[in-house]
Amino acid sequence: MIQTRKTRVLVADDHTIVRQGLRAVLEAEPDIEVVGEAADGYEAVKKASALSPDVVVMDVSMPRMNGLEATAHIVKSGTRTRVVALTIHSSEEYVYSCLKAGAKGYLLKESASSDLVQAIRIVRNGGTYLHPAISVHVVSEYLKRPDPRTRTGEPDVLTARERQVLQLIAEGHTNKEIATLLTLSVKTVEAHRARVMEKLRIHNVAGLTRYAISRGITSTAEAK
Repeated sequence: MIQTRKTRVLVADDHTIVRQGLRAVLEAEPDIEVVGEAADGYEAVKKASALSPDVVVMDVSMPRMNGLEATAHIVKSGTRTRVVALTIHSSEEYVYSCLKAGAKGYLLKESASSDLVQAIRIVRNGGTYLHPAISVHVVSEYLKRPDPRTRTGEPDVLTARERQVLQLIAEGHTNKEIATLLTLSVKTVEAHRARVMEKLRIHNVAGLTRYAISRGITSTAEAK
């Protein structure tokens, strides 16, 4: 009898109880194997590279590096790993951002466990899965529009590094803490911070935090 290789899954979520629950659900399936867990975007990128999973179940709102940035890193790495975004957010902005980052699945946390299993199987086989509550028509029409970051005439001028610094600023980290997390000098972080403020024309932390939340760079839960 020919045995089909199990689908290898990496679970990324900053809540331990959620990761444990997802692991229990997925490992109950005979064709799925959970090969690792990650508590934030950085760890997800690192483990995706080390473990080469078929699918990453990715929470969108995580500290240090959010799921959008982590998804983009994984997709750009050139591996065959596919990403299923798992989130509480059902707004078009989040759907758009996740699909643009390269996610092949978008699932709400209110979903039944069977929906997640189905999403993983579909994505593993090269398909795309969207939560039933998200209209395919709406997403299709939305993707035809300009990038949400340019709709008001404001270009997405931030680099990937600047977005990382912005997220950490919004999460309440000091320049020294950001330097440690990103393995940079404090002076380099200060330079990035100044460029972010200059490019966005926002010169206070409260304003940067509101911007980061509105763009899905961080969530209200992570922002301080």
